[in-house]
Amino acid sequence: MAQVLEFRLPDLGEGLTEAEIVRWLVQVGDVVAIDQPVVEVETAKAMVEVPCPYGGVVTARFGEEGTELPVGAPLITVAVGAAASGGESEGSGNVLVGYGTSQAAARRRRVRPGQPTRAASAAGGNANGHVSTAGTVNERSDGARTAEQTDAPAAASAQAGGSYATDSHPETTGSTGTTDVTDGPVPVISPLVRRLARENGLDLRELTGSGPDGLILRADVEYALRAAAAQGRRTTMPSAEPHARAATPPTAPPLTAPAPAHTGTSTGTRTPLKGIRGAVADKLSRSRREIPDATCWVDADATELMRARIAMNAAGGPKISLLALLARICTAALARHPELNSRVDMEAREIVRLDQVHLGFAAQTDRGLVVPVVRDAHARDAESLTAEFARLTEAARAGTLTPGELTGGTFTLNNYGVFGVDGSTPIINHPEAAMLGVGRIIPKPWVHEGELAVRQVVQLSLTFDHRVCDGGTAGGFLRYVADCVEQPAVLLRTL
Repeated sequence: MAQVLEFRLPDLGEGLTEAEIVRWLVQVGDVVAIDQPVVEVETAKAMVEVPCPYGGVVTARFGEEGTELPVGAPLITVAVGAAASGGESEGSGNVLVGYGTSQAAARRRRVRPGQPTRAASAAGGNANGHVSTAGTVNERSDGARTAEQTDAPAAASAQAGGSYATDSHPETTGSTGTTDVTDGPVPVISPLVRRLARENGLDLRELTGSGPDGLILRADVEYALRAAAAQGRRTTMPSAEPHARAATPPTAPPLTAPAPAHTGTSTGTRTPLKGIRGAVADKLSRSRREIPDATCWVDADATELMRARIAMNAAGGPKISLLALLARICTAALARHPELNSRVDMEAREIVRLDQVHLGFAAQTDRGLVVPVVRDAHARDAESLTAEFARLTEAARAGTLTPGELTGGTFTLNNYGVFGVDGSTPIINHPEAAMLGVGRIIPKPWVHEGELAVRQVVQLSLTFDHRVCDGGTAGGFLRYVADCVEQPAVLLRTL
């Protein structure tokens, strides 16, 4: 007999507590292998594919695309083969980035005959296509109940009329008669229909679907909404009459949303602060609240640095990026001024000076601003820094950065010159103590060796936490960086 195992949204690490479903990679009824990715989710750190530790037939999916789920909420249920001799079926044993998949499924015990049943769980009420066939109702040790299927492949093959999944409500017969279970999703033709009903406050349990086996179609929902609008009321979510029936809808044009009432105030577009955008908003707001920052800046003649880079790349071998040279200058400056490679522990009222330099750099992507981190940047040469910057930038644009590649930075380098601007006063990437900003490098009039000349000039700015150092230390750091930009040979002292 097949055993139904529930796979929950795993702990993605780094304090992440929720994730948004971006794209389902499997359908109900699909056969999945152990550790096969089943869903693509977006967290506050990155977009990742979540693998399932079980192999078998997908019997239920929980959550529509665009839905946010907390860590620990059910993702899918999988019907696997007969349970192991110990009565438990273990996962793959693999531990991926932030994923613990080695725990065995929770033990289940059978409900006594005649005991009333409830819905699967609170999270199950939001399931997208939660499939349950007539079978034995079980209760896990944590008190949540699920419907155990006796023939998962047969249930998967029972789909008809399109890509959809059903909730056949199990019944229990006791001495008092039969009790219907009304919790959980109802059969709809697609997630879009469910979303249309939810956005308009319509309870799908009030409708009788006109599709095969009572399947609710989009026309059913649109007809019910038109009927409600004709009565001059907005449909709510009633619970007193869960099985009220709506008439079979006639053929009608698609539903058109009514024009919003004029309120006398201007209207606009609302964009939820979630995912990466929400994480950036939270971190920047916290930085402004907690860090007393100050900024200093200086113009520097970058002509010799640009010439040095040209000479390096002309000598053969991997090309050296300008960002890598600036990063090498930063690590040398931090070795001279380690106060800026630190963070403040306000609970202990201590400044924690860090031994390693994990260099973050700001990267603009289609999904928002992210700050990948180059680990142990102080121990890398220009070639290694160039390769790591390229790898992380490509991963950032593809949305495949892991949480570990987006956290743990100790100092940030922000090259806003790529946007064609000269200067900025950047906000410190909390909980770091400083950020170096680099503007565009452009030809400008400059006094060089006592004469006016056209030189490649760049503006450098340093925003620092005034709790970790005073202006003298910050100025000394920035001056050393400017000296290295103007005379790259200064770096030879630290090589």
